[in-house]
Amino acid sequence: MPDYETDVLIIGTGPAGSATAALLSSYGIENMVVNRYRWLANTPRAHITNQRTMEVLRDLGREVEDEAYLHATHKELMGENIFCESLAGEEIGRMKAWGNHPLSAAEHKMSSPSTMNDLPQTFMEPILFKTACSRGTQAKMSTEYLRHEQDDDGVTTTCRDRLSGKDITIRSKYLIGADGAKSLVADHLGLPFDGQMGVGGSMNILFKADLSKYVAHRPSVLYWVMQPGADVGGIGMGLVRMVRPWNEWLIVWGYDINAPEPKVTEEMATDVARQLIGDPELKIELLSANTWTVNNYYATELSKGRVFCMGDAVHRHPPSNGLGSNTSIQDSFNLAWKLAMVLKGQAGEALLDSYTAERAPVAKQIVTRANKSIGETGPIFDALGMSEGVDPVQMQKNLEARCDGTSAAERQREAIRKAIAFKKYEFDAHGVEMNQRYRSGAVLTDGQVEPDFELDAELHHQPTTWPGARLPHAWLYATDGAEVSSLDLCGHGRFTVLTGLGGEAWCAAAEELSSELGFEIACHVIGPRRPYMDHSGDWARASEITDTGCLLVRPDHHVAWRSHKLAKEPKAELKRVLSAVLAR
Repeated sequence: MPDYETDVLIIGTGPAGSATAALLSSYGIENMVVNRYRWLANTPRAHITNQRTMEVLRDLGREVEDEAYLHATHKELMGENIFCESLAGEEIGRMKAWGNHPLSAAEHKMSSPSTMNDLPQTFMEPILFKTACSRGTQAKMSTEYLRHEQDDDGVTTTCRDRLSGKDITIRSKYLIGADGAKSLVADHLGLPFDGQMGVGGSMNILFKADLSKYVAHRPSVLYWVMQPGADVGGIGMGLVRMVRPWNEWLIVWGYDINAPEPKVTEEMATDVARQLIGDPELKIELLSANTWTVNNYYATELSKGRVFCMGDAVHRHPPSNGLGSNTSIQDSFNLAWKLAMVLKGQAGEALLDSYTAERAPVAKQIVTRANKSIGETGPIFDALGMSEGVDPVQMQKNLEARCDGTSAAERQREAIRKAIAFKKYEFDAHGVEMNQRYRSGAVLTDGQVEPDFELDAELHHQPTTWPGARLPHAWLYATDGAEVSSLDLCGHGRFTVLTGLGGEAWCAAAEELSSELGFEIACHVIGPRRPYMDHSGDWARASEITDTGCLLVRPDHHVAWRSHKLAKEPKAELKRVLSAVLAR
């Protein structure tokens, strides 16, 4: 007999694991989450939090989203990425990042009801974990995953209670491995991967120091320090990252992956901080130091049988673009509703196959993008005359040459400007964050042609209701005058039908099918004198259907199917689509 039984066992309480637990508990699914440590994240690893992730928190409840904003550094203070010789020294250039350029800001504002922010993992994890446990998740800390065995009816997982040293068994219907970049679950499952682990080495130095006088007038998340000859970052680049404005910081610098891991003492950390900040008298409070590897590795399959993996377990990459925890939380949003409907008998098990079909391409995309961003720093070094192999003395001369009044210096300044501006592919890639379009059995296009991207798909979000895409955001107006996002009408673990005046038959069909199929299908008629009105016309433009048409939206805000106009038999059409999407 197992020691414990649950519907879903989750290994890991990071962003992926805790978000999955919170969603499953919100959907009424019994689940247990285990963590080999006694508590949650002890370093602020992930921090950039994009709009799509905030929409997931919003779906968990406005109180969850609001708590995240309460602890986050707001978008305006994420500011402009600064390139400089030191924080106290000369500035080389800057770029407006994270949606702070006026044109990008407008696009962000039009794309989502939620705003980007900087929320370190030390704050994000407790919010998600608390939400999960308060809604029913059973949590076991100091519990280490050892192995699992699956059969036709479920999974038996063996863990070790690290306090008593005793092994325990947990029986579940499904197992989720959200156990990070060294995932034992993924290893034991034998998931296939492409790419390579350990392509570079980096070290984090976390410390406290009041740097207001160097940064408060030019707020930023990231300060890139270019110092010829410095023993930082190989060819003279180090990163000073804001953790909390403006007294908690994280320095990132590289080391030779083929050499032994460096050991950081307080003296060494202080020396590095003084060098990058440019203050020889600076005193710091060293909080921690750890090493990590730069990886270029992603799973091509995310599950086998009753076991699923997510988060860093299946997409392992550097922190470039700030995609890590965002993609992890979005993995959970994709899988949780599917597990819930299968466990409730509302969908066939084949629905779960769509998890790999939909999220594996995202894993490949973000791992590729994050590693490509590292290479795109090269043109900055080239423009500054700091390319690898150049003598440090010559590097300094090349760096100073940009200040001359010669035509060569003018060309150099132009090259520097262009090289820094090109980093928008790393620091303002709104399309990478928002343009995910799913192709799987859980989406039905009925042959409708996918729209081309009119602008750069990595830089710009292009909303569409083409089935597989995320539902576009548009502000609607409730009868009391309150603004309500189109996304707010959907989600919360249920399918939703959206239509307009003349499309009431879709709602009648949804109501009848809710009774027949055994799960709620929400329906909203949008138009004058209805609970939600489109005074601005934004929804009419974004919906890409006529007033009598229909959008069927999945619990994760992605469009499952659409009809441009009222069908002859709305109920039969909805039943056909739901049967196909849910593998009934």
